[in-house]
Amino acid sequence: MTTATEIAPGLLIRGIESPLRLRDFKLIAFDMDSTLINIECVDEIADAVGRKAEVAAITEAAMQGEITDYKESLRQRVALLRGVSVADMNRIYQERLRINPGAAELVTACKRAGLKVLLVSGGFTHISDRVCADLGIDYSRANQLEVQNGKLTGRMLTQPWGDICDGEEKRRMLLQTCELLGISAKQSIAMGDGANDLPMMGEAGVSVAYRAKPVVRAAANVCINSGGLDRLLTVLQA
Repeated sequence: MTTATEIAPGLLIRGIESPLRLRDFKLIAFDMDSTLINIECVDEIADAVGRKAEVAAITEAAMQGEITDYKESLRQRVALLRGVSVADMNRIYQERLRINPGAAELVTACKRAGLKVLLVSGGFTHISDRVCADLGIDYSRANQLEVQNGKLTGRMLTQPWGDICDGEEKRRMLLQTCELLGISAKQSIAMGDGANDLPMMGEAGVSVAYRAKPVVRAAANVCINSGGLDRLLTVLQA
């Protein structure tokens, strides 16, 4: 990978020439946790049963790329969520979750330029469905937690595509959405922060690391290390 060039404080590019035109792309795909939103949802949900530190340690290792079996790591974390109530999760959404700075502005600019917007998350539909509604996102894929009698069972439900949205599933969803839109993957942009985002970022025409782990920053075309997500518009002009 070529050396990155800092074009503004905290904004680096490599392997592309700036400025590019946003309207030359047709799809933008976002990770959710710590990218579109300010929290890692599984960690905050675990806090409701006093297990945040334990779960957060596994999450951090997975995002750093230190855990190779992402699916098993997520199953371990979700098992620790057993007993969390739906009311607890609603409270986390209302009290702790915030849309990250510049996210709404970037999504609006992309839609204005004719792009469709995709959310692909190793997180959970209980949160992602609301984030999609808040931001006007067109397509999404995320994991579904099993609920019985208003509480989490510690398991995830199998959906038509599978039970866990890991890095390979993020890649597959990106490619499926491109096929649905009749476009090349090189006409897409993918943004994330963790190692499980690398497979989809590797398919996209432009990959963006947002306040990301070192392994992701080392691979991305654009690194936003400070400021909001809408700093991408400095590189991809409308």
